[in-house]
Amino acid sequence: MEELKKVLEGRPVLYLATVEGYLPRVRPINHYMVWNDRFYIAMGKHKEVYKQLLDNTNLELSAALGENDWIRIRGTVNFDTSAEAYAAAFAEMPDLKESFSEDTGKRLALIYLDHISAMTFDREDNAQLLAKF
Repeated sequence: MEELKKVLEGRPVLYLATVEGYLPRVRPINHYMVWNDRFYIAMGKHKEVYKQLLDNTNLELSAALGENDWIRIRGTVNFDTSAEAYAAAFAEMPDLKESFSEDTGKRLALIYLDHISAMTFDREDNAQLLAKF
């Protein structure tokens, strides 16, 4: 997990792919963290992406690592409702407090990935397994 965390350092945006019915959906996300040796994503429970992940717990993330390289992360979703995970998320990503509070009425969802496969690719289609757990 530390190698994945290191590769993602300095990557403010990942692109998250899900499925809605039979249609693909991709959106940028910028709230993610590695905590407790797990890869977490934060999102609003009011968003379509949350509903899509309730229906189908498979997801894929992608990010550019440079001009010619990128990473693809696949996994299955687990929902974490523990107070400790929320405390870690608010400490790691303090801007979440502004978006998800009693004042806004919006509720935060924290998910972590299981069955992770992280691979890097280059333009020549050379692939390297970065992590699998």
